[in-house]
Amino acid sequence: MTRLACLVVPLFPLAARLRSEPELAHEAVAIFEGNGNTARLVAATRPARRAGLKPGFTLPQARLLLPKLTARPRDAECERSAQEALIEAAETISPRSEEAKDGVVYLDVLGLERRFAREVQIGAALMEATQAEGLPTKVGIASSKLAARVAADSPGSPTVVPPGGEAEFLAPLPLARLAPEAEVASTLERWGVRSIGELARLPSAEVTSRLGRTGSELHGIARGMDAQPLIPRQPPPTFREGMTLEWPLVSLEPFLFVGRAALDRLAHRLCGRGLACRRLEVALRLEPDGHYERAIELPAPTRDTKTLLTLVRLELEARPPGAPVVGFSFTAHPDRSPETQLSLFGPATLSPDRLAATLARLFALLGPGRVGSPKPLDAHRPEGFQLEPYTPPPPPEFDSPPSRGRGLLGARTFRPAIPLEVITAHLPRPHPIAAADTICEPKATYGSASREVAEKPPPPSLRLLSIANQPHDSQEAENVAKRPTIQGKVRVASGPWNLEEEWWSEHPVDRDYWDVELSDGGIYRIYQERRSQEWFADGIYD
Repeated sequence: MTRLACLVVPLFPLAARLRSEPELAHEAVAIFEGNGNTARLVAATRPARRAGLKPGFTLPQARLLLPKLTARPRDAECERSAQEALIEAAETISPRSEEAKDGVVYLDVLGLERRFAREVQIGAALMEATQAEGLPTKVGIASSKLAARVAADSPGSPTVVPPGGEAEFLAPLPLARLAPEAEVASTLERWGVRSIGELARLPSAEVTSRLGRTGSELHGIARGMDAQPLIPRQPPPTFREGMTLEWPLVSLEPFLFVGRAALDRLAHRLCGRGLACRRLEVALRLEPDGHYERAIELPAPTRDTKTLLTLVRLELEARPPGAPVVGFSFTAHPDRSPETQLSLFGPATLSPDRLAATLARLFALLGPGRVGSPKPLDAHRPEGFQLEPYTPPPPPEFDSPPSRGRGLLGARTFRPAIPLEVITAHLPRPHPIAAADTICEPKATYGSASREVAEKPPPPSLRLLSIANQPHDSQEAENVAKRPTIQGKVRVASGPWNLEEEWWSEHPVDRDYWDVELSDGGIYRIYQERRSQEWFADGIYD
């Protein structure tokens, strides 16, 4: 025994268009297929149908009856997005679904007795889920696809066919509902078979012997049995929303106004699956036959529409399409938002959704490569770092009391380092040593590269006298105003500590670091670049 539900969206091309333009729901709107005056009417809203519009009318005929008619072409992009939204809404009730055609979905509802007491409640839940996606549907439930499809077209949705009553339910219907092949239909007509019930009452063996496999399948369907079982679809790896525009858009603001509604629908679909967007692809169709595609990587999964719209704006402002836009689509590559375990006693954890939205806004403001957690490099330079995806540490399980121990001295670094003006005095050079006792540094080998270190005497000792901020030009006045004032005589100096790195590169690092205490009481870490003889403040001890 199988139980299938059939979801049908009446006037699907119209419903898909109204899903993208809900403001037209109460107006006289008609969907046409074709070009120019030869375009034929496919579907129309109730006000348009009341005025006498019928499928097959040309555009001039429709305008003659209703001059204020709002005409829209059939949009494959809107219909594809609406079909995916219909399937996703159905899968919130049951995970086994099969896509039949535009606006029709079959769903396996067997085994939902623990969630719904009656099958009518299943149909009502399906209609409510699809209505939330902006798609009005009709639902039929039966044990075969044809019976469920016919029940969905019946008035008073949802319609339920009792188990085993499919043959009786289908019997009064004309034989054309089975859509038989022309040759088989002609043969059945000569036999005098006019309805599905008359075909079902024929002996199965006789039908098979005369009409072959095709006749056998038709006979089984007429008796309420499906020739093929339900084939569940695989969930798509991406989510996509878009539409064809009524007229080309040249400026950015009108496009963003239309694109926001598409991003809202995309975020709603992601939220229904418990997912968020990690990578957003923007595809534009340009007039006359151009294409524009861009991909936006996000630092954390988010479904915040405002943040996604800001990223699209910045991308289009940085690299404009260069031609009017006649259609667009947004494709979201989903990812699951990080989950957090709630604590009963400790402090509250960060909300993953709010954290992802904040990171995405920072990404939009600062640009790629500037949002993340800094991690020190495996090198000697203290300012060297790399960015990694930000992952907040878990909060402590309990609030810890403040420490009462003796505080430690912490260093606060300056990035970038602050240029200084340092007054020094050279102390007498140490007593020279004999040539035979000259100290030579050993030969250093790194892979296949090597260097010979020249013999050099020890440098003369320095005495640091005073330190002051180095003056800057007017272009850096704003940055200089934010820097701390470092000025005073040197009381105590400790150093130097040499740092040498990347001697094989074009810009090697060769520095002497000092720790100094000034007359104002401040303790600073400073260094001198040996090549340029310039001084910089690297940090302050707090």
